[in-house]
Amino acid sequence: MNYKARKMSSINTKHIKKYLLAALLVMYAAFTWGQKKHEMRMVWIATVSNIDWTPNREFDPTKQQKAMVAMLDTFSKLNINAIALQIRPTADAFYQSNIEPWSHFLTGEQGKAPSPYYDPLEFTINEAHKRNIDVHVWINPYRLLNSDNLDILHKNNIFFKKPEMFLKYGSQYFFNPSHPETLKHLQNVVADIVSRYDIDAVHIDDYFYPYPIKGREFPDEEDFRANPRGFHNKNDWRRDNVNRAIDMISSTIKRIKPYVEFGVSPFGVWRNKNRDPRGSDTKALSNYDDLYADILKWIDEGKIDYVIPQLYWEIGHRSAEYNTLAEWWNANSDKTNLYIGLFASNIGNKSASRVWQTSDELCRQIKLNYQYDNIKGVGLYSAVALMQNRMGIADSLRNNFFRHKALVPHSPKMSNKLPVEPKNLKMIFDYNRQKIYLQWEKSSEKDLKYYIIYRFGKNEPIDTDNPKNIFATTRNNYLDITQFILNNYSKKMIFAVSSVNRYNVESEKYITVEY
Repeated sequence: MNYKARKMSSINTKHIKKYLLAALLVMYAAFTWGQKKHEMRMVWIATVSNIDWTPNREFDPTKQQKAMVAMLDTFSKLNINAIALQIRPTADAFYQSNIEPWSHFLTGEQGKAPSPYYDPLEFTINEAHKRNIDVHVWINPYRLLNSDNLDILHKNNIFFKKPEMFLKYGSQYFFNPSHPETLKHLQNVVADIVSRYDIDAVHIDDYFYPYPIKGREFPDEEDFRANPRGFHNKNDWRRDNVNRAIDMISSTIKRIKPYVEFGVSPFGVWRNKNRDPRGSDTKALSNYDDLYADILKWIDEGKIDYVIPQLYWEIGHRSAEYNTLAEWWNANSDKTNLYIGLFASNIGNKSASRVWQTSDELCRQIKLNYQYDNIKGVGLYSAVALMQNRMGIADSLRNNFFRHKALVPHSPKMSNKLPVEPKNLKMIFDYNRQKIYLQWEKSSEKDLKYYIIYRFGKNEPIDTDNPKNIFATTRNNYLDITQFILNNYSKKMIFAVSSVNRYNVESEKYITVEY
């Protein structure tokens, strides 16, 4: 994530102003579009510098867990279906690893385990999946430190064992992208995570080669001369270094768990039109020329399952206009799933332009996205903005854009094999516990992910394509409907249940029960 947009302070407003604004947003966003049944709704949870988690540099495991549960509960109520949790912010770990040390952002000291012990990634996966929220593990491939303070590093850090793998650029340290052991180390990290954790995707953001510092060249001239691998142009050689990393990550994931997706969230400009006729009509830093990341190559070659460019500019921006970029990515991402990264944390930022002083700009952008067929959802940066409900943005999402549940889209690069439909749906009345359940046979299908429960009126057609009919999703083979039935005891209705596999493919058939 581009941390030039640092953590913003909370905006204090009077309650009446907040609720009036939320009401206006509801009126503004009145339902002039149809919500999609399959739509990514992701939230980034940044851990570097404790931006989102752990809040206020809280190192007590009980309070960390409580904060994570509060986030997931909020997201569940907002009908958000995925998080990108930053588990490797600076070549360290928010999970149990024998390869890299515990993160100092987690415990205050690199290499120090949580005490009392728990595994933050395992905990988050379990809690997220209870709410049927996908977990994308967000890793940063090349960053060792986001400062030049080597005292932060644990004495057993790989930096001290193999200093030749690293380069200092500006005030930060990086793995050398051209060093062969960098690729090997990264492969070991990815393989370890994918093999041991029940994740849904691996996610990397815009930090490939570091953002350029004016007047300073990244110090890799000696490496280029020593091993150019047939390249005569250093920029092409740098791009090949990144391409090799992308190839490796993609193949490693699919070899271990073919259903785990690989997604990239690049800086919002691939290349400017004045440098390449295929580029966007923008005048900004670019992935291709400045970060040495050729996103279109990865899309065309099927290396990634989704792309989520960070379009953090407003509609009408002079150098990088939002609609111009949304249209460009829509036209160039038809071979993979396209989601758009939105800058929720810029809402209320007093140093930003006037349009960001309300949440109206973000609403306009989401609404605009519905004009483009290839845009299949959004990612919101970052969690803190939703938790603070800045300028009523969480209210607006829940009441309008995310009013109905949505399913994570199937990636066109993955298997489209249909799962087996559920069997033997019943309504169970448990008089001892005073509970009413829907229950069906637990599937033995190994790739089963979750179930969808639809609800219809007695005389309504069974339309499973309309998201308003999605009553719930669950990873269990039962659903407690006690309160719903008590609140609607006089109404006759039909419930239908279908299944979804790890490739996000829904069964063609479903089973029904009447009440």
